[in-house]
Amino acid sequence: MSPRSAAAFDPAKGVLLVDWPLFGELSRALAVKVAREYDPELVVGIATAGVVPGAVIAGLLDRPFHSILVSRRFRTERVRDTPAVFGQAPSDVRGKRVLLVDETCDSGDTLRLAVAALVNAGASEVRTAVSFRTGSYAPDFHGLATEASIVLPWDREMFVDGELVANPRYEGIDLT
Repeated sequence: MSPRSAAAFDPAKGVLLVDWPLFGELSRALAVKVAREYDPELVVGIATAGVVPGAVIAGLLDRPFHSILVSRRFRTERVRDTPAVFGQAPSDVRGKRVLLVDETCDSGDTLRLAVAALVNAGASEVRTAVSFRTGSYAPDFHGLATEASIVLPWDREMFVDGELVANPRYEGIDLT
């Protein structure tokens, strides 16, 4: 899972530090898997972290890209027990074959909720893809299966008081 706090890490399972080259190759490999088995008419990325691999995969497949916001953390100080959809599913999904992309998948709660939103918006078919399968839920496509906690390249650093610093979420974890 892509941790949002140090408590999300299980040291026994390890930490996978994903750099930009690895992310790029995983996105490329995932796009190849999809292209061999499925011909989506458009790609939808789950915001926020699924937007990055979703946009890359959409570009590689030469398909339009949209996003949908599904989150346990949006507009709240605490993490919700279950995710929620914020906003609407893209109207362009009506009657289309859709590839839904997220960065990780553990329980499948976020993917199932997003699939339901896309089907309710009229998608004719929805298949799922994730960069990292980290739990028991099996998406249609995944780049890499691991039990390790994932640190994504765009999540390693952030601006704090105008300075680019190591993300405080990962305090105590070697990000090099």
